[in-house]
Amino acid sequence: MPDLLIELFSEEIPARMQAGAREALRQRVTDGLVEAGLSYGHARAWSTPRRLVLAIEGLSARSPDLKEERKGPRVDAPEKALEGFLRSTGLTKDQLEARDDKKGQVWIAVIDKPGRDAAEIVAEVLEGVIRSFPWPKSMRWGAGSLRWVRPLHSILCLLTTEAGAEVVPLDIDGIRAGDTTRGHRFMAPEPFRVTGFEDYAVKLKRARVMLDQDERAEQIWHDATNAAFAQGLEVVEDKGLLTEVAGLVEWPVVLMGAIGEAFLDLPPEVLQTSMKEHQKFFSVKDPKTGRIVRFVTVANRETADNGETILKGNGKVLSARLSDAAFFWGNDLAVAKAGMEDWREALTHVTFQSALGSQADRIGRIAALAREIAPMVGADPDLAEQAAKVAKLDLASQMVYEFPELQGLMGRYYAAAAGLPAEVAEACALHYKPLGPSDEVPTAPVSVAVALADKLDTLTGFWAIDEKPTGSKDPFALRRAALGVIRLVLDSGLRLQLVSEFENGLTAQPKLPALRAAFAQAQDQTTMISERLADPKFVGTVITGTRVDYERDLPLYEKQRDELGREFDEYCSYIEAAPQDLLSFFHDRLKVHLRAEGIRHDVIDACLAMPGNDDLTLLVRRAEALQAVIGTEEGENLVQGFKRANNILSQAEEKDGVEYSFGADRKFADDPAEAALFDALDTAEAAIGPAMEAEDFAKAMAAMAALRAPIDAFFEAVQVNSDNEIIRRNRLNLLHRIRATCGSVADLTRIDG
Repeated sequence: MPDLLIELFSEEIPARMQAGAREALRQRVTDGLVEAGLSYGHARAWSTPRRLVLAIEGLSARSPDLKEERKGPRVDAPEKALEGFLRSTGLTKDQLEARDDKKGQVWIAVIDKPGRDAAEIVAEVLEGVIRSFPWPKSMRWGAGSLRWVRPLHSILCLLTTEAGAEVVPLDIDGIRAGDTTRGHRFMAPEPFRVTGFEDYAVKLKRARVMLDQDERAEQIWHDATNAAFAQGLEVVEDKGLLTEVAGLVEWPVVLMGAIGEAFLDLPPEVLQTSMKEHQKFFSVKDPKTGRIVRFVTVANRETADNGETILKGNGKVLSARLSDAAFFWGNDLAVAKAGMEDWREALTHVTFQSALGSQADRIGRIAALAREIAPMVGADPDLAEQAAKVAKLDLASQMVYEFPELQGLMGRYYAAAAGLPAEVAEACALHYKPLGPSDEVPTAPVSVAVALADKLDTLTGFWAIDEKPTGSKDPFALRRAALGVIRLVLDSGLRLQLVSEFENGLTAQPKLPALRAAFAQAQDQTTMISERLADPKFVGTVITGTRVDYERDLPLYEKQRDELGREFDEYCSYIEAAPQDLLSFFHDRLKVHLRAEGIRHDVIDACLAMPGNDDLTLLVRRAEALQAVIGTEEGENLVQGFKRANNILSQAEEKDGVEYSFGADRKFADDPAEAALFDALDTAEAAIGPAMEAEDFAKAMAAMAALRAPIDAFFEAVQVNSDNEIIRRNRLNLLHRIRATCGSVADLTRIDG
């Protein structure tokens, strides 16, 4: 069975596109080969800046011979139907067979499809893949019609067996497949022939090309960390940058350079971000001080001067970039020390969202909400409000304008420069967090208050204007904001009534007061005109024709008032329902979060069905206690007993058309097991009630689990639907006590099994 080697050699492929291109090449080629009838053992793809490579082992030498039977029209069908069938099969009438069918005889075409050589199939599949390759962006060059991410220079396509290597015959817009490639652009540019993947990999390495992107990344990190360690320093880890840089070079050469003394006092985040974004440099820090003191760059070639010229050039460019950063930093510090009023004013002219007002409007809402939340998280309300008022001011700074990813982090520096309390500065840096399921969660009370206020305002704001996530689309990251609230609440053990917060947040958004004001103005205008027209003294003498104008315009004003009234009423109805809708959205996010924490989905549903489900801390404690109980054999059997009781009771209530919800009397218990169940329920109710009041769910669950044995014994000993109607009714009411007692802890009907 032959092995297949494909190399598509081009000008530099952007690093961000290489991973997707590797996978697309592997997936599309292998899918095409399999669809054409070939099988293979293993396939792997690689990429460098100038090439995509695919190696397939154990490819079938030929596709199998196939025989296809295709059913045609009835034998007595019109001639035109038969002609169409013959055209589709490529056969003549004498090659068809007449066979019996349910509705009479039909024509059957037996088509022999001989197998094809692998080379023919590979050529066909590869041409289709190249011509339809899913590059995010592509280009044409010269006079050809082929599109590729950058000009495609050559195609290497070999089928290798023990007998030797065969070039797959393929020609795409004048690019003929061959068995040659090139090495490093500068260090080994001459072409060379290969006979298979092993030969290709060896010669490529000799030609100063490291094919495996993972090997390049490991080499870069190894050399960079060793160089830093030799000087008592550490490379700041950045996996994304490492992957990107590995996609920029074919032969990585790590070089370490110095940062100018004038820039060493810039904040570490500024140095790191500037070097990463503009130069693709790694930051090197002094572990003793935490300062960024050097940089690592990765060259694409070895040089006679060991990279000295490269470092000198990079140093000049870096100095120019850092000079800009230092200029921004100096200007921003001056504004911060003056109280940041310039930024506060600037944000009044920056729109957050057209229907939600300016950034300054939003800051005001967040500040009010942070002050309200502060006592719940143990924060000083004044500090929380102060932090909320300055947390987003860095959005107007020059540094954040240049590097938006530094928002919040720069806010910390500016708040400190303004002489604000440390808690306020910390809240500026952390109020955006958590940004994902694995991101850190703020724990300082002031930071928690501002972070919660920020996310709750975002959610209630977009809910207020009916801009909700749909399907996979979430342009305003509302799912992330909801998960952030969930994690903040649970990590802080916060007892927050979300529905109340949603109601306050929704009514604080600008749309409701704007509609109310417009409707009130329309009412006042209509009332004023009506009153003047009803006043006998108003005869239009002040302004000629005024009365005539009023009489003409009154119906228009009344129509406008009525339309605004309907819009206002409809919006009020929407706002009234919105808190529960937003809570349902939170519950969906909570389910995802708790499932990741190991809580069963049915346990979550059983607790969500209980009152107080907008108190997330209470909800999760209940779920954890329930899962602990039903995870035991006793708890599992209790659920089965409960469901049996609930099913019998529900069927009887439906059949009889009554509700058996009261009147169970111990004196009618004619079996010891029945009497024991009465006693067990008395004991459980006496324990569950106080435990639930004290929110001691573990104790309540344990009391509920103790019902397992008496419920089992009851069902084994007695028949609920007794012939004696009094006893039957009493036992059904007893089953209701089981349902009510267990149901006061959790909705066990939602538990699976």
